Amino acid sequence: MAPSLDISGDFPILARQVNGHPLTYLDSAATTQKPRVVIDAIRHYYERCNANVHRAAHALAEEATAAMEDARAKVAALIGAGDAQELIFTRGTTEGINLVAACLTGRFGPGDEVLITEMEHHSNIVPWQLLCQRTGAALTACRVTPTGEIDLEDFHAKLGPRTKLLAIGHVSNALGTVNPVAEMIDAAHRQGALVLIDGAQAVQHLDVDVGRLGCDFYAFSAHKLFGPTGIGALYGKAALLEELPPYQGGGEMIEHVSIEHTTYNQLPYKFEAGTPNIAGAIGFGAAVDYLGGLPLHALREREASLVNQAISHLKQIPGVQMVGEFRERVSVVSFLVDGGHPHDFGTLLDQQGIAVRTGHHCAMPLMERLGIPGTIRASFALYNSATDVERLVAGVEKAIEFV
Repeated sequence: MAPSLDISGDFPILARQVNGHPLTYLDSAATTQKPRVVIDAIRHYYERCNANVHRAAHALAEEATAAMEDARAKVAALIGAGDAQELIFTRGTTEGINLVAACLTGRFGPGDEVLITEMEHHSNIVPWQLLCQRTGAALTACRVTPTGEIDLEDFHAKLGPRTKLLAIGHVSNALGTVNPVAEMIDAAHRQGALVLIDGAQAVQHLDVDVGRLGCDFYAFSAHKLFGPTGIGALYGKAALLEELPPYQGGGEMIEHVSIEHTTYNQLPYKFEAGTPNIAGAIGFGAAVDYLGGLPLHALREREASLVNQAISHLKQIPGVQMVGEFRERVSVVSFLVDGGHPHDFGTLLDQQGIAVRTGHHCAMPLMERLGIPGTIRASFALYNSATDVERLVAGVEKAIEFV
């Protein structure tokens, strides 16, 4: 018997009502809901083995340390990292990118360039602006086409010997565009540049293998992957991480401290100053275990079908304008409705129990490039169903009646 593709029952919050309607949750690009096993794993840690890690010989500390390091190994394996020491726990994608930007500062100076794209999340723009302000380097962005794809001709024209770092999103959070990162990584490496990939929107929807991709850094967040908020991971090639200075100073990241001098801990602890988010890491590991027990291929195929159904039905509604037409997308359906601001439609949909995201989605340069103030964004996950598509379409039709 084929396994069931209805996993919504694993997520307690999906059973609730909002404004007198069954919850239709279509905001998973912002954060995914959490399965009961992740909630239970976090509760178990606090109820049974709450202790600080790496710093004591007592039983609780040993259990907590083992659970956290087991989670690190699971997360590393999820993305194909060669060794768990290449997996640094962070607060999320944003901190991972900021960590790299801070630690690479000494490698940049006037005449050097950081290359990004116009579709980046603000978290993959502002840290590089700050790096350039500190060092005198220049920030350059390759264009996005009117259909919402990276202009590869412009990318290759702007990539050159001055490019010291390429920082790009694997998948656009605003449009769902799947970018040709393998091709772009190869091109950047041929120019001698390092490459950081913002994988926040990719890890749930794609099979990610950092070894195959060959990127130097890959940052992502647990909460986009059915895990808890406040925890994420940064992959970095071990040889490169060994060369970089620490991000922050404090406990755990040291080997020996005197008043005059400090030597640093081995990887990955060199970059994990202070008490880590132990419960979050354990929850992250539980989320990876949960994913491993699902028929992922079939669920992802169904999710892609739901996205296509939503686009097809929304296109048939008079006044609805789709944003972004491209060859490969995941999860996201972005659109506008004539005669109303996206925020207004977000409110009208919420009154029907339909949760979507509206606005610029922390991608203001992309919105400026497309000539729009923002979009209505419905984003799908593995727990969504055809019923969610039906409610979205009916909800948009009803909302239009009020505008």
